[in-house]
Amino acid sequence: MREPEYDFLIVGAGLYGAVFAHEAHKKGKKCLVIDKREHLGGNTYCEDVDGINIHKYGAHIFHTNDKFIWDYVNSFVPFNRYTNSPLANYKGELYNLPFNMNTFRQLWGISTPDEAKAIIAEQTKEYKDKIPSNLEEQALSLVGKDIYEKLIKGYTEKQWGRKATELPAFIIKRLPLRFTYDNNYFNDDHQGIPVGGYNKLTEGLLEGIECRTNVDFFKDRKKLESLAKQVVFTGKIDEYFDYRHGKLEYRSLHFEHTTLDQDNYQGNAVVNYTEASIPYTRIIEHKHFEFGKQKASVITKEYPLEASSDNEPYYPINDAKNTDLFNTYKKMAEQETTTIFGGRLAEYRYYDMHQVIGAALAKTRKLLP
Repeated sequence: MREPEYDFLIVGAGLYGAVFAHEAHKKGKKCLVIDKREHLGGNTYCEDVDGINIHKYGAHIFHTNDKFIWDYVNSFVPFNRYTNSPLANYKGELYNLPFNMNTFRQLWGISTPDEAKAIIAEQTKEYKDKIPSNLEEQALSLVGKDIYEKLIKGYTEKQWGRKATELPAFIIKRLPLRFTYDNNYFNDDHQGIPVGGYNKLTEGLLEGIECRTNVDFFKDRKKLESLAKQVVFTGKIDEYFDYRHGKLEYRSLHFEHTTLDQDNYQGNAVVNYTEASIPYTRIIEHKHFEFGKQKASVITKEYPLEASSDNEPYYPINDAKNTDLFNTYKKMAEQETTTIFGGRLAEYRYYDMHQVIGAALAKTRKLLP
């Protein structure tokens, strides 16, 4: 039998696959990266429209407390100083996020932390001694009626496609309340957007590595697997096993991109729409991620929906049923001797970008010390 041409066949050119390929390539391993899409970069892919980098698959804002990972990504492309400070629009009223003193002032007309704490304590007291049985009860016990009804309920029910009373409480284990006038959404030490877009990061990671797009692993699986000694699989773990025990459930998103003949549509990169009657969850205005001065602007409305064979899976539904099913597939994956599973779809978990990178680095350190 002929020796395989590659050390690793990497299925999926998102962050996990790209970081794994980069690190293996540095160690002298020969890698082939394939992706069924027509581009590299997975969901971080950006499309240039009138000089604006469009986050084609939703807003991606890099943030981390890990200095090593921050320096790692900046070694491929410098990141700017963008700070995520989203707004919530509820029936035309604007509120700052995350929940902080600006939010409380907008809700109640108060100005001091003690006043805000007193209102929240009054609104949550009847739930304090109860064990929440669903997301609604959990939210009410944490932040009270006003914040829940205006800023959480409608948005969450749209996002998950289910009533808040039907969602498990653990989805919101905590809701951070800041009693300072601080609109920075993330608490991390490092935050920003790649200068010139995320494609610069992908290009840096995959420089010198053979990559093929428009290649569906499952359409020519045996031939592709025969090309390499090991497979790094970043797709859906249930699909890898031909859905033998059933399909894992996901929520998906539909993106509606619109180019506008105006230089500034909403004055902010991210505005959430929290009322239930508006079908989209947020509007992204991409130029603000990179402080753009272009004459035009591009906005994207995000519509949540159930994942199907016709759309991309984004958010795992980590309820008891799906967790049990994933654990069945995980046990099967552990028996695979020539396939490595990694990334949000293969591990059926929500990953922030720095976590994906960290996981890929940890795996390559273990395999290629």
